[in-house]
Amino acid sequence: MKRITVLLAEDHEIVRQGLRKLLEAEADIEVVGEAETGRQAVAQTKKLRPDVVVMDIAMPLLNGLEATRQIRLAVPDTKVLILSAHSDDAYVEQVAVLGAAGYLIKQTSADLLSKAIREVHKGNPFFSPAIARQLHNHYQESPDHTGLVKRKSEHLTSREMEVLQLIAEGQPNKQVAAGLGISVKTVEKHRQRLMEKLNIHDTAGLTRYAVSAGIIESSVQLTIV
Repeated sequence: MKRITVLLAEDHEIVRQGLRKLLEAEADIEVVGEAETGRQAVAQTKKLRPDVVVMDIAMPLLNGLEATRQIRLAVPDTKVLILSAHSDDAYVEQVAVLGAAGYLIKQTSADLLSKAIREVHKGNPFFSPAIARQLHNHYQESPDHTGLVKRKSEHLTSREMEVLQLIAEGQPNKQVAAGLGISVKTVEKHRQRLMEKLNIHDTAGLTRYAVSAGIIESSVQLTIV
């Protein structure tokens, strides 16, 4: 029997270890890799081509939502299953748009996680009941019946989303440039373009936007004066 290959993308090692132990008890599931940042998750997915990526949202350097978007573009055959403590509308709104196959909250039982992995591997969507209700409500409220209200962040490029997250995490331009392998001048251009697109005029505003859009965790907002 061919086992379902899984990549675990979670920034807390103790949580990854727990998930690995749970999944390794399943005869038909094999954990083939781990990632502790969103950027690693994208790279590991490209390298390992797992059947399913179990993805946390609150990932450093590149959040799980943007990592999901990049994975779906680069390795469309891999299914992404969001497993997160967050169930806020700001996060849920983006899941279907980004192409995630499912979304579970972390209070989920081990049996439900295994079931979700099997279902998304088959090509079936799988959502926690609370998440499913939120998606249904958004579908009902959406004026164009796409299921989700359009957000400004949908118009940002992948690189702009990366720069926005790093800026919102408090990294200076030089550090952002080094992390992304681009020049400081290019970072400054991206920053200016972000402000123009979002009609925001300072870094604090960019950070508040990143929090409200679910790009970074709300705890980051506490560092803003």
